[in-house]
Amino acid sequence: MSDDPARHPARGPARGLRFGANYTPSRGWFHHWLDFDLDEVRADLDSLAALGLDHVRVFPLWPVFQPNRTLIRPRAVEQLVQLADAAAERGLDVAVDGLQGHLSSFDFLPAWTRTWHRRSLFLDPEVVAAQEAYLRTLAGALADRPNFLGMTVGNEFNQFADGPHPDPDRITAAQAEAWLTRMLAACEAGAPGRPHLHAPYDAAWYRDGHPFTPAQAARLGAMTAVHSWVFNGTAQRHGPTGTATEHHAAYLVELAKAWAADPDRPVWLQEVGAPAPLIAPDRAAAFTTATLTAALDCPGLWGVTWWCSHDVPRDLADFPELEYSLGLLTGDREAKPAARALAAVAADRRGREHRPPPRTTALLLDAGGAAAAPRRSVCAPGGSFFEAWAALAAQGLRPAVVLAEHAADAAHLTARGIKEVVSPADL
Repeated sequence: MSDDPARHPARGPARGLRFGANYTPSRGWFHHWLDFDLDEVRADLDSLAALGLDHVRVFPLWPVFQPNRTLIRPRAVEQLVQLADAAAERGLDVAVDGLQGHLSSFDFLPAWTRTWHRRSLFLDPEVVAAQEAYLRTLAGALADRPNFLGMTVGNEFNQFADGPHPDPDRITAAQAEAWLTRMLAACEAGAPGRPHLHAPYDAAWYRDGHPFTPAQAARLGAMTAVHSWVFNGTAQRHGPTGTATEHHAAYLVELAKAWAADPDRPVWLQEVGAPAPLIAPDRAAAFTTATLTAALDCPGLWGVTWWCSHDVPRDLADFPELEYSLGLLTGDREAKPAARALAAVAADRRGREHRPPPRTTALLLDAGGAAAAPRRSVCAPGGSFFEAWAALAAQGLRPAVVLAEHAADAAHLTARGIKEVVSPADL
């Protein structure tokens, strides 16, 4: 399994699409690490394998695994390996996020980084060294597992560097890049040759001045991760069936490709879900099918990992309401309509090479420069570029995205199959 280049983009081009789920345990949510029950995990994984999925993305809670700066709990690491082995028994590969970090509106930061021990998550030498040791340890524990896909540095860790987080550790773009480079190197040191990456939330693509940039997202690590959530203003503006809503994931994939230095760099749709009430429960299956259909029309897509596997139990308090119903399966492991829609698409694509035709028409994006993208808010829902791209998609076109810096670069356009570049001002 581990020698198949289709499974490891760092070792060769992906041939078939991957379909998986972000694993949210049905008993206790991510707090299950405190009362780890391998039989419950196996039952959860059985329910995902039954959908025909091929991988899960899993989330160790950082304070549980590293409660002290110099203590990485061996028992917790052992349980992570047990989860990976249980997944392998069911034909599921495992991708692991390290620094959790932030999940479903809750922050999970060790006590040795906050309050009386407050120090920068990105700049303090001792904190950064501890993060490196933690990521290296997790990667090293799984390095010999054939079904280990690789590490993601953390889940949307960039939110700690800027507003709207209520208490950010502010940094510059140069400091963000230096931190990411060190974290990715730690993952590589633990598990050489695996496709390690980082996963920002969409402020990296949409928020002017955010220190984590599109260029970092699209050029650091083995592939680019995008997280598509239409509650960011898209569904509010365009409605549940609007083209912009159903094509939001595809839009992010194309946006990511615009910043990539390598035209063949894979893009992983690492999170996408159907959030109620913007996407009503009776629309969830149709939204899932429409979103996947649009995303699968993007060249260079590595795979799709749905958020999330199982509903958050109702006896857990204080989650935003939408978080309780995002699962593909109920807390009793029953498949919901979105799960059946995802399973149908996965079954249809199984064994087929992913090779959609090139997107020959590209919309020109001027975000003020590729490196810092000081005007990247034009890419956000309601922004001039976003709305122009959505309008082209609504006309049945298949727009790619090209940065202004590359619009006259014949080699770049040819490598991506682009034959025509249009400006939003021309529409």
